[in-house]
Amino acid sequence: MALNAASHNPTGEKTGPISGQPPPPSQDTKDAILQSANGDKQGHSVPGQEAGTDAAAAASGGKKEKSERELAKDRAKAEKQAKFDEKQAKKKAQQASTQAKPAKEAKEKKKQEKLPDYEEKTPKGEKKILGSLDDEYHKAYIPSVVESAWYDWWEKEGFHKPEFKTDGEVKDEGYYVITIPPPNVTGALHIGHALATSLQDTMIRWNRMKGKTVLYLPGCDHAGISTQSVVENMLYNRRNGTTRHDLGRAKFVDLTWEWKEEYHKKINTVLRRLGGSLDWSREAFTMDDNLSAAVRKLFVQLHEEGLIYRSNRLVNWCTKLTTALSNLEVDQKELEGSTKLDVPGYDKKIEFGSIWNFKYPVDGSDETIEVATTRPETMLGDSGVAVHPADERYKHLLGKKVRHPFVDRLLPIFGDETVERDFGTGAVKITPAHDFNDYKRGKQHNLEFINILNDDGTMNSNAGPFEGHKRFDVRYTVIAELEKKGLYVGKADNKMSIPLCSKSKDVIEPILKPQWWMHMEPLAKPAIEAVKNGSITITPQSSEKTYFRWMESIDDWCLSRQLWWGHQIPAWFVKMDDGPEYDSDAEYWITAKDDQEARQKAEKKYPGKTFTLERDPDCLDTWFSSGLWPFSTLGWPNETHDFAKLYPTSMLETGWDILFFWVARMIMFGLKTTGKVPFTEVYCHSLVRDSEGRKMSKSLGNVIDPVDIMEGITLEALNEKLKVGNLAPKEIERATKWQKSAFADGIDECGADALRFSLVNYTTGGGDIAFDVKVMRSWRNFCNKIYQATKFVLGNLPEDFTPRAQGGKTGKESLPERWILHKMNAATKSVNEALEKREFSRATQALHQYWLYELCDVYIENSKSIIKDGNEEEKRSAINTLYTSLETALTLMHPFMPFLTEELWQRLPRRPEDKTKSIVIAKFPQYSAQLDDPESERIYDLVLGCSKGIRSLLQELGVKENGAAFILPLTDSAHATATAETVSIRSLAGKALSTLTVLSPSSSPPRNTSVYPVDSSVAVLLQLPDGLEASKVSDKVKGKLEKSEEAVARQEKAIKTIGGEAGKEVKEREEARLKDLEMERKLFGKCLERLGELKL
Repeated sequence: MALNAASHNPTGEKTGPISGQPPPPSQDTKDAILQSANGDKQGHSVPGQEAGTDAAAAASGGKKEKSERELAKDRAKAEKQAKFDEKQAKKKAQQASTQAKPAKEAKEKKKQEKLPDYEEKTPKGEKKILGSLDDEYHKAYIPSVVESAWYDWWEKEGFHKPEFKTDGEVKDEGYYVITIPPPNVTGALHIGHALATSLQDTMIRWNRMKGKTVLYLPGCDHAGISTQSVVENMLYNRRNGTTRHDLGRAKFVDLTWEWKEEYHKKINTVLRRLGGSLDWSREAFTMDDNLSAAVRKLFVQLHEEGLIYRSNRLVNWCTKLTTALSNLEVDQKELEGSTKLDVPGYDKKIEFGSIWNFKYPVDGSDETIEVATTRPETMLGDSGVAVHPADERYKHLLGKKVRHPFVDRLLPIFGDETVERDFGTGAVKITPAHDFNDYKRGKQHNLEFINILNDDGTMNSNAGPFEGHKRFDVRYTVIAELEKKGLYVGKADNKMSIPLCSKSKDVIEPILKPQWWMHMEPLAKPAIEAVKNGSITITPQSSEKTYFRWMESIDDWCLSRQLWWGHQIPAWFVKMDDGPEYDSDAEYWITAKDDQEARQKAEKKYPGKTFTLERDPDCLDTWFSSGLWPFSTLGWPNETHDFAKLYPTSMLETGWDILFFWVARMIMFGLKTTGKVPFTEVYCHSLVRDSEGRKMSKSLGNVIDPVDIMEGITLEALNEKLKVGNLAPKEIERATKWQKSAFADGIDECGADALRFSLVNYTTGGGDIAFDVKVMRSWRNFCNKIYQATKFVLGNLPEDFTPRAQGGKTGKESLPERWILHKMNAATKSVNEALEKREFSRATQALHQYWLYELCDVYIENSKSIIKDGNEEEKRSAINTLYTSLETALTLMHPFMPFLTEELWQRLPRRPEDKTKSIVIAKFPQYSAQLDDPESERIYDLVLGCSKGIRSLLQELGVKENGAAFILPLTDSAHATATAETVSIRSLAGKALSTLTVLSPSSSPPRNTSVYPVDSSVAVLLQLPDGLEASKVSDKVKGKLEKSEEAVARQEKAIKTIGGEAGKEVKEREEARLKDLEMERKLFGKCLERLGELKL
């Protein structure tokens, strides 16, 4: 391991700062030197004067004549000084030159010292061959070295498989199952996936170590629209403009399968790299044979029950992707007024956020009627004009018609009471085939439904002279033609929202198309009730409220997608010579699991008829198959062992943003198909944003690949990754600039353990996560602390050491041992309780506190003297306690840091009869009342607090030796403890302390002392050293008092905000904290009074 360059400390010892240039003297120091020089003729000269010169004579201008000898002496002295000055100048110049490139030289040195890439010697799948802790790769913590080889061994040994009893039942402790939210097979995993995997695997490993039958089931989603879009773009760019239509459906689907296999492997590699303890033997894919069979079965069942139906209705149409979308796949962009937006397929920006007015000529008269529209191109599909029947302006026009200026069409003027007379002109153009509101009016008034758009967004023959033109080009030409005819009135700003495709960002067009739909209300009611009655819990509560709000106003779901990649809808249209045209009558559709069953059903429905069957070419919405995920992955519709024993699953951990897309549909489908909820708990994690709070986006350059954090990456490599994709040059330039500012030195190798721990630590259950890559470095350092602490313990265990069979107390433990065992027990309780309550951040904080501030900083440090100087019984007891506290610390940490804990746990000697092969399946620590020792905690906390306070005051007041300290107990109990533990406190306070006196609670503190409040029961005082002015100490204490007063005010405010749902323990803890702060404020105030008396 690398040693501190300043101290060359032995392994396990604390290190000091690396030596360098001394700090510049403070202004106080400079003033003191000058004052001393002015007052001491024999010592330092006053600047500008020689030593021994009479200052008064110099000031009065008196001048003494010098002899020749004295002048010669002065000249020699001046020459000598000149040579010295020249030498010093050269030396300074040399130093300046040396210091000019420290960063560069340090970087070069670091580069030269970098070790070659580590080569793992362990054969794949075998138990890791542990290298010596003294070799170059194990001296210090290197994530890639520590994290190598373990996963392959875990997988080969089957540690990640669910363990059943011999009779096939789950273990007595119960079972715990998470089916992974399947990542889209479209590409690389991002930091959001890393967050989800970290949280899910923490829960999985914790429950596995608690002895349950545990399954973490992996898989991927085929992601219909996204995958087809990516493959089509790749095909077009790599094969000179080839389209899927050039290949044909079968070949295109084959090509997509090939592409899927490649990216699927990359996704699985990253999940393994993150340490996800998934059972890969049960891996699923939404287009596997069994999952596809499940999709067909459910579709046919729901169609036969009347929940799925065929209807010619308006759909959200994306002309870029040429498919229908559900409402959930449409984003709304709010505009305050006229705004020009980029639209795919157009070179120039298109104007939105305006309302255009024009006039229709009334047929058979010279009158016109003025209407308004936010989409001028849709007037080509108008089939009526609506006015309020009581509007006096238009009563005489009711029943008449207007003539369309561009196509041979007459539009009826009709009355509709929903028209607002005071809005606009009071006359409304109606386009039933291209507007959701107009669709309803068109149905009500039997208007003609005229579709003017082709699937690609160009105008069809119904648009007359505009046929073949692109829709937004027509927006401008229609206005120009209306102007020529004298029918254009003008435009104005109009606040509105624009529907955009969430995938392509194309502007959505409502288009009339026959599609498959699902009635949602009958499915939604039991899904709402399941959450209300507690069968399913949704955390946080804000997500539950959102769930209810959406489910209670749910719309029917459009299931059809005009895709080739996905589950082709299992529906066939029965075509007969004397029957209706294709897809013109919903009654002629048959649903079945395959062609043969479809023919059998058609023959039964139309006996004796001659027919042909034509299958619907469309695919199902991806979320339909995903909605079956929790039970289809366990074998449904087959009665498999997994489905019988492990369903319902336990927890769904996911992002709140897919609560409706996926979570709600799984609940509805689960209840409908199995009669049970699909899971009993939904935990919605937060959205991960960058360190500036921005949503992560490729165009911003702030999308972070978890692999880059785990393995490290240079800034240049980060920049190069931006060029692999479809970013525009301007976006690459902007992203590169941000990366340079955010990752000037690239990203250090941090490893999977630090990344996981950090992401779990970020999870507070509150708002979005502002993720800062730089924070990773601190957690990597924490991993190093764990590594070095374990190395120290291993180095101090006797060669023949065998730990006791049990890790409890023997009754012979010293106070520090009883204290660490109590703290270990408290940490165990906190971690278990926090995970049980899904308070993930609190669990990591408890672990961090125990590892860093209790085990490493206190017990390991304080046990050194016992191990070195104690008798054999004391040494043996201290070492056993050291082993127990470390072993427990590693097992507590394992769910969060699987690799590091396995690496270190495997190096520990095992307890007698312990045959556990891996920490993965070791028993998770549980709270033990036997180890609870609040009295030892109170005593040793006082010892530690007092010794820390003395060290702090010694440093603050600059006392290097002969320090005189006092302990001021504020209660009789604290007095008794301080008196009994005086020797311990003194030994921990440091060598600068000479005397330590314990005062009685009723004693008045010595006047010339400064104070360090420990808690509400005790404080320590330090006598001011000779020469230190009370005023300077007073200024520091005054600053502390001000901060203390602010802290008291904050704590009082915090206590007032504690809600009724907070437990008694929380309230007591916060009130105790306030009591400590109030005592701190009081002690600082009293100290100021004493120092004030000293000044007087």
